[in-house]
Amino acid sequence: MTTSEHGNRRDLKFFISTPSPCGYLKDRDSISLFADPKFPFTPAVYDLLIDHGFRRSADYVYRPHCPSCHLCVPVRVPVEEFKPSRSQKRVWKRNQDLRVTTHKLGLKQEHFDLYKKYQQSRHSEGEMARHDINRYFEFLDSEWSETLLMEIRDGNRLIGVAITDVVRRGLSAFYTFFDPEEEQRSLGTFAILWQIKFAKRLQLPWLYLGYWISETRKMNYKTRFLPLELRIDDGWQRITRDELIAMQTKTGA
Repeated sequence: MTTSEHGNRRDLKFFISTPSPCGYLKDRDSISLFADPKFPFTPAVYDLLIDHGFRRSADYVYRPHCPSCHLCVPVRVPVEEFKPSRSQKRVWKRNQDLRVTTHKLGLKQEHFDLYKKYQQSRHSEGEMARHDINRYFEFLDSEWSETLLMEIRDGNRLIGVAITDVVRRGLSAFYTFFDPEEEQRSLGTFAILWQIKFAKRLQLPWLYLGYWISETRKMNYKTRFLPLELRIDDGWQRITRDELIAMQTKTGA
């Protein structure tokens, strides 16, 4: 891939990872295609890669590349056309007492404490539950990305954090965590709704939501933000609610 249109004339090289256990589907291995970590990335280059279905973890940029499985599908929301459902409108209204502020990504003990509480409640057996504060921040941070952190507070109490990357043509929702005791607020949904509104305010056309896996129930929330586009066969395709339901029914998710 040549990136000269973004002001860099070097060719970006790609590598394939060794197989490792899939974090989403049991009894399967995953393989990733990842961009040369020594490449001098910029938000503009990352924007180009996101448009080709890549994501970031720390400074590493990757996308699934499993030869026998193609279930990880990049998805994005066209923010100007997004229409909240009735349940999403209720979530938005329910949380109008909260205060959301935007900051540059930084390391705070308060954020890490909430992250640990969330991981212990939702993913206690996962690797992320064992992160110390340095490993936590290493996962979120990047030397080259423009990354923002949204604090969600009930009064002065921090109850949610959403991390998002700003690229040339959108926001890329990176990671969200929240107080599991506030489950009735649907803070994960609220954080996505807030990022859609924030992208509109910045006049950015897309909110990228990462990968959707039709066979994984915990990924189904992404299909509730309509209209939705999926990256299929090397291009973005608009998909209807009925088509999404048919895909989920076929896989039993």
